[in-house]
Amino acid sequence: MELVIDRVSKQYKNHIAVDGISLKLQRGVYGLLGENGAGKTTLMRMICGILKPTEGTISFDGMDVGREEYRAVLGYLPQDFGYYPEFSGRDFLLYMAALKGVAKPRAKRKTEELLELVSLQNAAGKKIKTYSGGMKQRLGIAQTLLGQPKLLVLDEPTAGLDPKERVRFRNLTEDLGKECIVLLSTHIVSDIEQIADTVLIMKDGRLIYQDKWDEGKGSLEDFYLRHIGGEDQS
Repeated sequence: MELVIDRVSKQYKNHIAVDGISLKLQRGVYGLLGENGAGKTTLMRMICGILKPTEGTISFDGMDVGREEYRAVLGYLPQDFGYYPEFSGRDFLLYMAALKGVAKPRAKRKTEELLELVSLQNAAGKKIKTYSGGMKQRLGIAQTLLGQPKLLVLDEPTAGLDPKERVRFRNLTEDLGKECIVLLSTHIVSDIEQIADTVLIMKDGRLIYQDKWDEGKGSLEDFYLRHIGGEDQS
Protein backbone atom coordinates (compact mmCIF):
# COMPACT_ATOMS: atom_id res chain seq x y z
CA MET A 1 0.00 0.00 0.00
CA GLU A 2 1.20 3.49 -0.81
CA LEU A 3 -0.16 7.03 -0.47
CA VAL A 4 1.42 9.32 -3.07
CA ILE A 5 1.30 13.09 -2.63
CA ASP A 6 2.70 14.68 -5.78
CA ARG A 7 3.60 18.40 -5.81
CA VAL A 8 0.47 19.37 -3.90
CA SER A 9 -0.36 23.01 -3.16
CA LYS A 10 -3.40 24.78 -1.75
CA GLN A 11 -3.88 28.52 -2.20
CA TYR A 12 -6.58 30.78 -0.76
CA LYS A 13 -6.53 34.12 -2.62
CA ASN A 14 -3.15 35.56 -1.58
CA HIS A 15 -2.35 32.92 1.05
CA ILE A 16 -0.57 29.67 0.22
CA ALA A 17 -1.55 27.17 2.92
CA VAL A 18 0.34 24.21 1.44
CA ASP A 19 3.24 24.82 -0.91
CA GLY A 20 4.41 22.10 -3.31
CA ILE A 21 4.56 19.06 -1.00
CA SER A 22 5.58 15.66 -2.36
CA LEU A 23 5.54 12.53 -0.20
CA LYS A 24 5.25 8.77 -0.50
CA LEU A 25 3.82 7.07 2.58
CA GLN A 26 3.85 3.33 3.09
CA ARG A 27 2.86 1.08 6.01
CA GLY A 28 3.96 2.63 9.32
CA VAL A 29 3.40 5.62 11.60
CA TYR A 30 4.16 9.13 10.32
CA GLY A 31 4.24 11.94 12.88
CA LEU A 32 3.43 15.41 11.55
CA LEU A 33 4.68 18.39 13.53
CA GLY A 34 4.25 22.10 12.92
CA GLU A 35 2.96 25.26 14.53
CA ASN A 36 -0.63 26.45 14.13
CA GLY A 37 -0.93 27.79 10.59
CA ALA A 38 1.86 25.59 9.24
CA GLY A 39 -0.59 23.84 6.92
CA LYS A 40 -0.96 20.47 8.68
CA THR A 41 -4.75 20.40 8.82
CA THR A 42 -5.09 21.68 5.25
CA LEU A 43 -2.78 18.91 4.04
CA MET A 44 -4.73 16.30 5.99
CA ARG A 45 -8.06 17.54 4.64
CA MET A 46 -6.72 17.25 1.10
CA ILE A 47 -5.49 13.71 1.81
CA CYS A 48 -9.01 12.87 3.00
CA GLY A 49 -10.60 14.31 -0.14
CA ILE A 50 -12.40 17.07 1.79
CA LEU A 51 -10.42 19.83 0.06
CA LYS A 52 -9.19 19.82 -3.52
CA PRO A 53 -5.57 20.82 -4.15
CA THR A 54 -4.98 23.97 -6.18
CA GLU A 55 -2.15 22.05 -7.83
CA GLY A 56 -0.84 18.50 -7.71
CA THR A 57 -2.43 15.11 -7.12
CA ILE A 58 -3.01 12.67 -4.24
CA SER A 59 -3.62 8.96 -4.78
CA PHE A 60 -3.75 5.74 -2.77
CA ASP A 61 -2.53 2.63 -4.60
CA GLY A 62 -3.21 4.46 -7.87
CA MET A 63 -6.74 5.48 -6.79
CA ASP A 64 -7.55 9.19 -6.75
CA VAL A 65 -8.72 10.37 -3.32
CA GLY A 66 -11.81 11.92 -4.87
CA ARG A 67 -13.29 8.52 -5.76
CA GLU A 68 -16.07 6.95 -3.70
CA GLU A 69 -14.09 3.71 -3.22
CA TYR A 70 -11.39 5.68 -1.39
CA ARG A 71 -13.68 6.19 1.61
CA ALA A 72 -13.66 2.44 2.28
CA VAL A 73 -9.90 2.46 2.96
CA LEU A 74 -9.83 5.76 4.90
CA GLY A 75 -10.24 6.38 8.63
CA TYR A 76 -10.25 10.10 9.55
CA LEU A 77 -10.36 11.83 12.93
CA PRO A 78 -10.55 15.64 12.61
CA GLN A 79 -9.65 17.93 15.48
CA ASP A 80 -13.33 18.49 16.28
CA PHE A 81 -15.20 15.43 15.12
CA GLY A 82 -18.99 15.54 14.98
CA TYR A 83 -21.01 13.38 17.34
CA TYR A 84 -24.64 13.12 18.42
CA PRO A 85 -24.95 14.03 22.12
CA GLU A 86 -28.16 12.03 22.65
CA PHE A 87 -26.64 8.85 21.19
CA SER A 88 -24.91 6.36 23.43
CA GLY A 89 -21.33 5.49 22.55
CA ARG A 90 -22.45 2.11 21.27
CA ASP A 91 -25.28 3.54 19.14
CA PHE A 92 -22.93 6.13 17.66
CA LEU A 93 -20.47 3.46 16.51
CA LEU A 94 -23.29 1.32 15.09
CA TYR A 95 -24.63 4.36 13.23
CA MET A 96 -21.19 5.23 11.80
CA ALA A 97 -20.69 1.60 10.79
CA ALA A 98 -23.97 1.72 8.85
CA LEU A 99 -22.81 4.88 7.06
CA LYS A 100 -19.59 3.10 6.11
CA GLY A 101 -21.58 0.17 4.72
CA VAL A 102 -20.46 -2.38 7.32
CA ALA A 103 -22.86 -5.36 7.46
CA LYS A 104 -25.00 -5.36 10.64
CA PRO A 105 -23.65 -8.60 12.24
CA ARG A 106 -20.06 -7.50 11.67
CA ALA A 107 -20.87 -3.95 12.83
CA LYS A 108 -22.17 -5.25 16.18
CA ARG A 109 -19.10 -7.42 16.71
CA LYS A 110 -16.68 -4.70 15.62
CA THR A 111 -18.39 -2.11 17.82
CA GLU A 112 -17.93 -4.20 20.95
CA GLU A 113 -14.30 -4.92 20.04
CA LEU A 114 -13.57 -1.23 19.54
CA LEU A 115 -15.33 -0.13 22.73
CA GLU A 116 -13.08 -2.49 24.65
CA LEU A 117 -10.02 -1.41 22.68
CA VAL A 118 -10.49 2.24 23.69
CA SER A 119 -11.67 1.32 27.23
CA LEU A 120 -15.24 2.58 26.84
CA GLN A 121 -17.01 -0.75 27.34
CA ASN A 122 -18.31 0.32 30.77
CA ALA A 123 -19.70 3.60 29.39
CA ALA A 124 -21.01 2.16 26.10
CA GLY A 125 -24.67 2.61 27.07
CA LYS A 126 -24.29 6.16 28.38
CA LYS A 127 -25.14 9.24 26.30
CA ILE A 128 -22.18 10.92 24.65
CA LYS A 129 -23.16 14.27 26.20
CA THR A 130 -22.16 12.81 29.57
CA TYR A 131 -18.67 11.84 28.35
CA SER A 132 -15.54 13.72 29.36
CA GLY A 133 -13.39 15.30 26.65
CA GLY A 134 -11.01 12.37 26.79
CA MET A 135 -13.84 9.84 26.46
CA LYS A 136 -15.22 11.65 23.41
CA GLN A 137 -11.77 11.61 21.84
CA ARG A 138 -11.42 7.88 22.45
CA LEU A 139 -14.82 7.36 20.84
CA GLY A 140 -13.58 9.36 17.87
CA ILE A 141 -10.53 7.12 17.59
CA ALA A 142 -12.79 4.07 17.69
CA GLN A 143 -14.97 5.33 14.81
CA THR A 144 -11.90 5.73 12.57
CA LEU A 145 -11.28 1.98 12.95
CA LEU A 146 -14.71 0.85 11.73
CA GLY A 147 -14.52 -1.13 8.51
CA GLN A 148 -11.00 -2.10 7.53
CA PRO A 149 -9.11 1.16 6.98
CA LYS A 150 -5.71 0.98 5.30
CA LEU A 151 -5.02 4.67 5.86
CA LEU A 152 -5.64 6.47 9.16
CA VAL A 153 -5.46 10.27 9.29
CA LEU A 154 -5.54 11.58 12.86
CA ASP A 155 -5.53 15.34 13.47
CA GLU A 156 -4.48 16.07 17.08
CA PRO A 157 -5.78 12.68 18.29
CA THR A 158 -4.40 12.99 21.83
CA ALA A 159 -6.12 16.31 22.58
CA GLY A 160 -8.01 15.98 25.85
CA LEU A 161 -6.37 12.70 26.85
CA ASP A 162 -4.69 12.40 30.22
CA PRO A 163 -1.13 10.95 30.41
CA LYS A 164 -2.39 7.41 31.05
CA GLU A 165 -4.76 7.57 28.08
CA ARG A 166 -1.99 8.98 25.86
CA VAL A 167 0.18 5.95 26.66
CA ARG A 168 -2.72 3.65 25.76
CA PHE A 169 -3.22 5.57 22.53
CA ARG A 170 0.47 5.42 21.64
CA ASN A 171 0.49 1.65 22.09
CA LEU A 172 -2.62 1.31 19.94
CA THR A 173 -1.19 3.54 17.20
CA GLU A 174 2.07 1.64 17.17
CA ASP A 175 0.16 -1.61 16.60
CA LEU A 176 -1.99 -0.06 13.86
CA GLY A 177 1.13 1.10 12.04
CA LYS A 178 2.10 -2.53 11.51
CA GLU A 179 -1.02 -3.07 9.40
CA CYS A 180 -1.71 0.26 7.72
CA ILE A 181 -0.49 3.80 7.04
CA VAL A 182 -1.01 6.11 10.03
CA LEU A 183 -0.55 9.86 9.65
CA LEU A 184 -1.02 11.83 12.85
CA SER A 185 -0.42 15.41 13.83
CA THR A 186 0.05 16.58 17.39
CA HIS A 187 1.52 19.38 19.45
CA ILE A 188 2.85 16.80 21.92
CA VAL A 189 6.30 16.05 20.55
CA SER A 190 6.87 13.16 22.96
CA ASP A 191 3.95 11.27 21.35
CA ILE A 192 5.68 11.51 17.97
CA GLU A 193 9.12 10.72 19.35
CA GLN A 194 8.04 7.43 20.89
CA ILE A 195 5.89 5.94 18.14
CA ALA A 196 6.61 7.55 14.75
CA ASP A 197 8.59 5.55 12.21
CA THR A 198 9.06 8.78 10.26
CA VAL A 199 8.97 12.39 11.48
CA LEU A 200 7.56 15.11 9.20
CA ILE A 201 7.91 18.81 10.05
CA MET A 202 5.94 21.54 8.28
CA LYS A 203 6.60 25.27 8.35
CA ASP A 204 4.79 27.96 6.36
CA GLY A 205 3.08 25.38 4.19
CA ARG A 206 6.26 23.56 3.26
CA LEU A 207 7.71 20.25 4.35
CA ILE A 208 11.08 21.16 5.87
CA TYR A 209 12.02 17.79 7.38
CA GLN A 210 11.28 14.16 6.59
CA ASP A 211 13.29 11.32 8.12
CA LYS A 212 13.32 8.53 10.64
CA TRP A 213 14.13 9.50 14.22
CA ASP A 214 16.38 7.74 16.67
CA GLU A 215 17.70 8.57 20.12
CA GLY A 216 21.18 9.09 18.72
CA LYS A 217 19.97 12.39 17.28
CA GLY A 218 19.17 13.68 20.75
CA SER A 219 15.91 15.36 21.75
CA LEU A 220 13.28 15.58 19.03
CA GLU A 221 11.68 18.52 20.81
CA ASP A 222 14.93 20.52 20.73
CA PHE A 223 15.44 19.54 17.09
CA TYR A 224 11.89 20.57 16.23
CA LEU A 225 12.16 23.93 17.98
CA ARG A 226 15.40 24.67 16.09
CA HIS A 227 13.67 23.94 12.79
CA ILE A 228 10.55 26.01 13.35
CA GLY A 229 12.80 28.74 14.72
CA GLY A 230 14.38 28.99 11.30
CA GLU A 231 17.61 27.04 11.69
CA ASP A 232 18.09 24.23 9.21
CA GLN A 233 19.88 21.43 11.01
CA SER A 234 19.18 18.63 8.54
